[in-house]
Amino acid sequence: MKFAVVVFPGSNCDRDMYHAAKEVLKEEAELVWYENSSLENYDGILLPGGFSYGDYLRSGAVASTSDVMRQIRTAAGKGKPVLGVCNGFQILLEAGLLPGAMLRNKNLAFMCHQEPLIVQNNQTLFTTNYEHTEVIHFPIAHGEGSYFCDEATLAGLQANNQIVFTYQNNPNGSIADIAGIVNKEGNVLGMMPHPERAVEKMLGSDDGLKLFQSIVENWRDVYVINT
Repeated sequence: MKFAVVVFPGSNCDRDMYHAAKEVLKEEAELVWYENSSLENYDGILLPGGFSYGDYLRSGAVASTSDVMRQIRTAAGKGKPVLGVCNGFQILLEAGLLPGAMLRNKNLAFMCHQEPLIVQNNQTLFTTNYEHTEVIHFPIAHGEGSYFCDEATLAGLQANNQIVFTYQNNPNGSIADIAGIVNKEGNVLGMMPHPERAVEKMLGSDDGLKLFQSIVENWRDVYVINT
């Protein structure tokens, strides 16, 4: 499987994402500068964390208008897996690929620590290697990570089983404890915690490895069936 790690000005977790895909998973991966917008030859798209464009206007707002987003929409429309982590999640929200918005943390401070999550949906292409309601540990590192949506959107997320991860302790005040959501089609996942920083035990947790393994295994199943 070949991953594109899309790099914007201000991205600072792209090397972590690349390491997870290339060095730990042993899959193909390339750092793709956002102006090199051809993503046609990649099987999966990874949007890393950081502070794209310095988080001017709103986190992810400027990056969401870049030309590469057209390519990402096309890839998502073809059913390719798209994973946005932290600032990558914010970009997906601003681009309308996922519903809702991100607010400042409830304590109005930047937070950076390990956090327990609950796997609410283990039937997505990102989560089949987890057990339902399994408690896993990923680090968080954000100042604007409080997920918000209106009541109708929340009802839709719940009805369609789009809430993939929830916080056990809800450190940032996210509505319904939401830590990660998927689109209705199930191939675009946005989450604030960092699975790419939890792929080796030396990092304090290797719970994130199952997420990347799920992507690869499910992609291979689809690829074999379709070819």
